[in-house]
Amino acid sequence: MLTVTSVNVNGLRAAAKKGFVEWLAGTSADAVCLQEVRAEAAQLPEEVRAPDGWFTAHAPAAAKGRAGVSLYTRREPDRVQVGFGSSEFDGSGRYIEADLPGVTVASLYLPSGEVGTDRQDEKVRFMDEFLPYLQELKVRAAADGREVVVCGDWNIAHQQADLKNWKTNQKNSGFLPEERAWLTRVFEEAEYVDVVRSLHPDQEGPYSWWSYRGRAFDNDSGWRIDYQVATPGLARRAVKAFVERAATHGERWSDHAPVTAVYEL
Repeated sequence: MLTVTSVNVNGLRAAAKKGFVEWLAGTSADAVCLQEVRAEAAQLPEEVRAPDGWFTAHAPAAAKGRAGVSLYTRREPDRVQVGFGSSEFDGSGRYIEADLPGVTVASLYLPSGEVGTDRQDEKVRFMDEFLPYLQELKVRAAADGREVVVCGDWNIAHQQADLKNWKTNQKNSGFLPEERAWLTRVFEEAEYVDVVRSLHPDQEGPYSWWSYRGRAFDNDSGWRIDYQVATPGLARRAVKAFVERAATHGERWSDHAPVTAVYEL
């Protein structure tokens, strides 16, 4: 079995003080993908930077205090790669991948965007570069007899079932028609599979992000923007996928919840 968890930690140093360390000590995951770390490795406490029983790889952003992705694996990866060959984005702390036996596991933090601003333009440029890479990665992995799972905060809700208030968000970044169409291309043209949705085809959500504003968490007024996107061969072996939603608002250590999938290899 291979258990993979993905979570946007909303600042790893802050999350470590609120329960991430305890969560990591208790997880049964074989690989953990983190996004929005917002720290360089040297800034992290030892129990977070290199916890016992884990091999860690960190890819901070050149812009301090922004983005950042990390990978924690129970066994030492055969290969680690930061970035996907982009002159603009490889130093932005948005992508890291590692080869484990038979599978490449990646952590992705796709730009969030904001309509009418440079941030949305950045998001579009990222998507334009990243889709061809996903296709290339799939082909390269298949040639090596490997499967792929790209975990992370994709910052797009694909379907109406993926966010509670979809009607009022149709002109907002994260649920724009062109963003949703791009994610459809990931699933149809690049032939990757949304693992959680494949196992829960008729469920609203399960949501993975709730705003800290108002009572979004208590009302389960959330978004499903954190995905495990896998090659078909691996997706077929997924036996379970779920969101590790905190029991109460006060027990959260991020505004996102971990998304976990179990694969039978």
